[in-house]
Amino acid sequence: MQYTDSVIDHYTNPRNVGSIEDASGIGEVGNAKCGDIMKMYLKIEDNIIMDVKFKTFGCGAAIATSSVATDLVKGKTVEEALELTNKEVVDKLGGLPPIKLHCSVLAEEAIRNAIADYYRKEGKMSEEEILEKCRINPESCDLVSH
Repeated sequence: MQYTDSVIDHYTNPRNVGSIEDASGIGEVGNAKCGDIMKMYLKIEDNIIMDVKFKTFGCGAAIATSSVATDLVKGKTVEEALELTNKEVVDKLGGLPPIKLHCSVLAEEAIRNAIADYYRKEGKMSEEEILEKCRINPESCDLVSH
């Protein structure tokens, strides 16, 4: 299994590691098959993601995809962050082995779940609207409740 220099860099020097004490939204996803668990924290002000942190328990690819996903959404609007795809995460890393592509999906889902949590806290949408807007399948991940 060959990893790109970018994957190795994001694994050995991950960006935005940690948590945000007063996070606007927190998203957690896990994959029971491989054991990877990602938790994303967003600080949103005036619809802009001002800060983003992550904690990931998993393989090198899971850590690398978490790291690059945080880089990709930081400074973006909430709507722009919702457009993030796992393909963009993989492309930014210069590729992933096929057996590790699920890690990029988890990173995308963790961001979406954190945004969904933010929308829940804002209380301006129904649960159905949140799930539709964030394109979340509630059965595919563990939604964090606060």
